Amino acid sequence: MRYRSILAALALTLTFALPAAAQTAAAVELRILAINDFHGNLRPPPGGIRISDPEDKSKKVMVAAGGAEYMATLVKQLREGHKNTIFVAAGDLIGASPFLSAMFHDEPSIEALSMMGLAITSVGNHEFDEGKAELLRMQNGGCHPVDGCQGPHPFTGAKFRYLAASTVETATGKSVLPPYEIREFDGIPVAFIGLTLKETAGIVSPAGIAGLEFRDEAETVNAQVAQLKARGVEAIVVLIHQGGEPAGDYNECPGITGPIVDIVKKFDRAVDVVVSGHTHRAYVCDIDGRLVTSGDKYGTLVTAIDLKLDPGTRDIVSAKADNMLVANASLAKDPEQTALIDAYDRVSAPIANRPAGSVTETLSRMPNEAGESALGDVIADAQLAATRSAKDGSAVIALTNPGGIRTDIVPKENGAISFGDVFASQPFRNRLVTMTLTGSQLKDMLEQQWLDPKRPRILQVSNGFSYAWDASKPFGERVIPERMMLSGRPIEPGSGYRITLNDYLAVGGDGFTVAKQGTSPQYGGYDADALFAFFRAHGPIGPLPPTRILRVN
Repeated sequence: MRYRSILAALALTLTFALPAAAQTAAAVELRILAINDFHGNLRPPPGGIRISDPEDKSKKVMVAAGGAEYMATLVKQLREGHKNTIFVAAGDLIGASPFLSAMFHDEPSIEALSMMGLAITSVGNHEFDEGKAELLRMQNGGCHPVDGCQGPHPFTGAKFRYLAASTVETATGKSVLPPYEIREFDGIPVAFIGLTLKETAGIVSPAGIAGLEFRDEAETVNAQVAQLKARGVEAIVVLIHQGGEPAGDYNECPGITGPIVDIVKKFDRAVDVVVSGHTHRAYVCDIDGRLVTSGDKYGTLVTAIDLKLDPGTRDIVSAKADNMLVANASLAKDPEQTALIDAYDRVSAPIANRPAGSVTETLSRMPNEAGESALGDVIADAQLAATRSAKDGSAVIALTNPGGIRTDIVPKENGAISFGDVFASQPFRNRLVTMTLTGSQLKDMLEQQWLDPKRPRILQVSNGFSYAWDASKPFGERVIPERMMLSGRPIEPGSGYRITLNDYLAVGGDGFTVAKQGTSPQYGGYDADALFAFFRAHGPIGPLPPTRILRVN
């Protein structure tokens, strides 16, 4: 299952193209270990990773994998016997994290990855979930500006370097973090360029990234290549938080599609290797003659990339990669990671284990064809309940974005769930905002669900409000006006309605810019707290019939 195919032929071609003197020198070997989209999963994620059954490739099996304790052990094993190694990542190491990491604003995950020896990472879109200032705190350390120092010891910041070549301060034209880092291995310089998702501005809170611009990935890289060549660098690795969608298993690459394909084809030919992420997929690919990798998500894989560097040309002459399973059954737990997790557990457990109530069955975040999900219904109802009274905002409708719903709520014994379960489903800790929108503005806001036709963002809506949409209609005309109903009555275009959103949506997040037209905003509590209170008051809770969002055609 190892990657061979075209890259082996490419490496051979490059070797034969070298001057005779260079061919006689022994190649310098470099092993790059890479991860992406860790998302604060200090413990193994539920379900592990889904791969092809080794005994029957036509079937899929779930393998228990991931977790910082096991990953640290595998990283150590993969370093053994290799003189030159470096551990890198392609973004989204934090954000949308489970309770243990998210409660402490992901400080535990930064510490865990630092302890593993992570050296360099690009910045993902989720690194901006709490804004630029918080990202810089992750790099430099210090207490959280609102919640203070909550952990078992002072937070000193990442021991690895964040790179963000394409994320630029508009006032100065300079990148908010270093664009690249050069490391030398046996005297040969290797450059690592870090890139953030170009679409970041449309999927994080606008307030947190004010004054920042997310530039085109390929144009950014090609501009950096000229600088690096001027510094005598020939070996170039790109760490990009963008990816693709292949059809094969975790070490394969049949029929890969997605943004990464076109981006890599636009890169200067000097780029040799690309470590990607964002799509939460695993692959080892040849795209336009470059090695392109991705290691699934949540720490279930570590990618081992083996390069050969020519001492004469100082360029990469051979590249191959293998995605290695962080298999819980065959790896021991790293004691340092266990001690770190235990230290944070002692602080967080009393909060996480608070009973929240119970559910009759799993509340799934997966939407139906119309875009409605069982968990989305419950979350919207909880937000309406938290803001319905006159003192809390007089809300009559609540809407929430599907991207803010991160995991299913899965019952334990007797259907019980805890605050930790609730928090994991809503980990961004957004405040609720109740504002007045007219019926016409509400329709316009719903139309913005299809700003990206390839990735519609269907808002989850509270009980009592319903609407229908027509997939055959053009953008801006999909919501059927006469099918927008509140408590059995049509929504009036000119009437005002008190509507609750989270503060991410309220400032135009996910492209819902109509929300910024809302008047008389009233801020309330946090989304996870509202959901916790709702479960405590109404349990046991089960899925309701999906009748709020209807799709015709």
